[in-house]
Amino acid sequence: MRLLIVEDEKRLALALAKGLSAEGFAVDVVHDGAEGLHRATTTDYDLIILDIMLPGMNGYRVCSTLRAAGNDTPVLMLTAKDGEYDEAEGLDTGADDYLSKPFSYVVLVARIRALLRRRTRAGAQVLRVGDLVIDPATHMCRRGDTEVTLTAKEFAVLEHLAVRAGQVVSKSDILQHVWDFAYDGDPNIVEVYISTLRRKIDTPFACRTILTVRGAGYRLTAERG
Repeated sequence: MRLLIVEDEKRLALALAKGLSAEGFAVDVVHDGAEGLHRATTTDYDLIILDIMLPGMNGYRVCSTLRAAGNDTPVLMLTAKDGEYDEAEGLDTGADDYLSKPFSYVVLVARIRALLRRRTRAGAQVLRVGDLVIDPATHMCRRGDTEVTLTAKEFAVLEHLAVRAGQVVSKSDILQHVWDFAYDGDPNIVEVYISTLRRKIDTPFACRTILTVRGAGYRLTAERG
């Protein structure tokens, strides 16, 4: 899952990016409203964390502009303001949730996961592909009754495939959603993670559920091949 943080408090923005990256998210960070709007309209994000008090263009305007353009990416607003009128204004401009500073990081992550669940599978908390079970809330992966231990990045790749189970997912799409904007390494890193996932969730169980679609990408299937 790929997130955009639009926050002019650089220390806070970088701290959030570091924490969310450790959770397995790909995170891009910008520090002003105009750049945030540009990035949000040129890149496919799963969620935007948007401060209200921003230089150049405030968060209310960024959010309302996105909504007017038909962009329905979930927006979680952050602000040092408080009070019911500020919250109402944020929601009226199209935000999906609202969090006042200072806030609990644990609560922030919980809100992010709740918004992503709504966007992906109509609120389903657990993804099931055949006997493969993936729980984004706990980062738990299980094949049948056996729990499979995955790193944060491995889990992020598998979750992205599971959300689109049965569909062909291109290498570039995986890169875009699991690695951040600053990543300029070898795009074949995706193949490395796919190979590792196969060794963990397929080979030990004598099945073949992560399929390569030559020239197109990968497909996660419920069939055990």
